[in-house]
Amino acid sequence: MTGFALLLYISAAVIFQVLLLSTAGLLRYRAAVQPGVASNPATTTSAGAAWAGWRDFRVVRRVDEDEQHSQCSFYLKPVDGMPLAAFKPGQFLTFQLMVPGQTLTRCYSLSDRPSADHYRVTIKRQQAPPDRPGVPPGLASSHFHEAVQTGDILRVRAPSGAFFVDPDPAHDIVLIAGGIGITPMLSMLQWCVDEQPNRGIYLYYGLRCGHEHVFKPQLVKLAASHPNFHLTVAYSQPGSTDEPGRDFQHLGYVDLELIKNTLPHGQHQFYICGPPPMMRSLVPAIKAWGVAAADIHFEAFGPASVRSVASTGSDAQAISHNAATKAHSVQFLQTGRTIEWTAASRTLLDFAEINGVDIDSGCRAGSCGACQTKLLSGSVAYVDKPDYDIAPGHCLLCVGVPSTDLVLAA
Repeated sequence: MTGFALLLYISAAVIFQVLLLSTAGLLRYRAAVQPGVASNPATTTSAGAAWAGWRDFRVVRRVDEDEQHSQCSFYLKPVDGMPLAAFKPGQFLTFQLMVPGQTLTRCYSLSDRPSADHYRVTIKRQQAPPDRPGVPPGLASSHFHEAVQTGDILRVRAPSGAFFVDPDPAHDIVLIAGGIGITPMLSMLQWCVDEQPNRGIYLYYGLRCGHEHVFKPQLVKLAASHPNFHLTVAYSQPGSTDEPGRDFQHLGYVDLELIKNTLPHGQHQFYICGPPPMMRSLVPAIKAWGVAAADIHFEAFGPASVRSVASTGSDAQAISHNAATKAHSVQFLQTGRTIEWTAASRTLLDFAEINGVDIDSGCRAGSCGACQTKLLSGSVAYVDKPDYDIAPGHCLLCVGVPSTDLVLAA
């Protein structure tokens, strides 16, 4: 090769490399500036892993869901811009709220199917019970409704909880919701109709009246467009403008008779979420009807008192019950107090609160881990088997009772 030809060859190679690098740079630039190309985590990255501890989320949208502005949805995106952790339809988020004078930990169900770029929770403002007007309204729910606005930052734990839909489509599912108990059902429902349109879905939704009927257009549209989704709405106290057949299908409560009269024969999986009176009556009734315990899944509002109603009487529960009735000393090391355990307290969390020991808590059902406490000495038994994966050397106070004398780090 002559010197001139060699020079031409080298020049061509250099020009090719420059063009190649320029093209790659242009592609990277276009990917960065064009939404939905390679900049969208949903198209380039699988769902992120669950994170440890707290993570900051920004409220990007809030929507009032009912006529009385008592139920509000909050749309959340991570401040760090990293992918969201996947969740199972029906699970919840745990929030740490800075309320004047105290820090609260609360759990709220995710109310939409898993999404690539946001979470949604729908929160009802908890008012004083009608029979106890002197009881203050819910502090955490009032904080969300009155103080949390678009743009605010919230501290959030990764999705968790053992109440979620079984992805196996072999059996039809029955979703039973009372009031704001509709939130995890919406997540399950939307996921099922999108991912398993041939699966039979029966939703029973109990409310007092149309003023409380959240997500009504969405539910009506889904029922009209998905032949395997069957919707039954029950109003116990319909208003003057609520019309049977149009707004609701059943006058009264969601009870076993309604289910018997409208649900086709066959094996179904039941998912139930509602206020304590509904849970205490319906869960045992469905079990007594002959539905296998493995096919009954439920989540109650607040302290999971319904768990003892639906208890299977396992050996573990019997052991923990015996432990709960024995006298033990419980030392709270950080607060410097040693207190004698009394069986009047159902759990160690109840015991601590009754005696003025401040313990962080959330779900109060052994699912979120907010009350996890280091166990320095002794052993703890559990009234209900925890869903949360407890760290070695720790215990969950919300479902635990002492089986020996205890020393806790709290």
